[in-house]
Amino acid sequence: MKSSSVLLTSMLVQMKQTFSRNMFKFTLFVGPFLTTIILGEMYRHSTADNFVAYVVLGSGLWSLWNCIAFSSAGDIHRERYSNTLSIIFSAPADFRLILLGKIFGNTVLSMGSFFLSIFYATLLYRHPIIVNNWPLLIAALALAIVAFIIMSIFIAYLLTLSRKTTIYMNCLEIPFALICGFVFPIENLPQGVQYFSWIFPPTWAVRLLRYSVTETAYGFWENFIPLVITMAVFAVLAAWLYRIIFRQSKILGTLDMA
Repeated sequence: MKSSSVLLTSMLVQMKQTFSRNMFKFTLFVGPFLTTIILGEMYRHSTADNFVAYVVLGSGLWSLWNCIAFSSAGDIHRERYSNTLSIIFSAPADFRLILLGKIFGNTVLSMGSFFLSIFYATLLYRHPIIVNNWPLLIAALALAIVAFIIMSIFIAYLLTLSRKTTIYMNCLEIPFALICGFVFPIENLPQGVQYFSWIFPPTWAVRLLRYSVTETAYGFWENFIPLVITMAVFAVLAAWLYRIIFRQSKILGTLDMA
């Protein structure tokens, strides 16, 4: 099969399977509502810039991350539990394309949670949405989605190597949202934690979004280079993990539950 056919087929199948699960529907529709209320109450009396950056965009990014990360990690667990992970990996179609199609499908569906968060924030709080630079906001959002996809690929590969997928998956949500600045500036964290947060591409993507809402274009471009560098690093790490997975599947045969 052509690469584009594998990618598209995997994406469409993933979207159908994912949307049929009740837990994903809860994460998609109810999750953004709860997150918006929590952050809305936190920033009810804050400035307009903070409200847009952390209630509108923050809740949207948090919901987007939950849907993408949980679905991508959960897919690995479901395939392993069904003893089909090694079969998919050894299929004629490239496993990387199959996994990427799954992540693309999750991303398309997860965008619904992002826009629902914006709708809930506007409906519940009637707060004016002020954006200083719309072109930069759109560019930053596109980069944030790419950063999330790269992180999802890395996490999916990493969890492919472990049989404790569920435990690790459940540890991703809140800590990641906190250290990457989804809900408040990472400048409020201890200095050592800030250094740790700089490792992850979503941290810089969130800062780009904040600058497009609250600051000047100078701050945007100041954070663009670290974002590109961290995305490149995680892409290289994902490629390295794939080589390890290849060895386990082809030589050791240890990907499934048995």
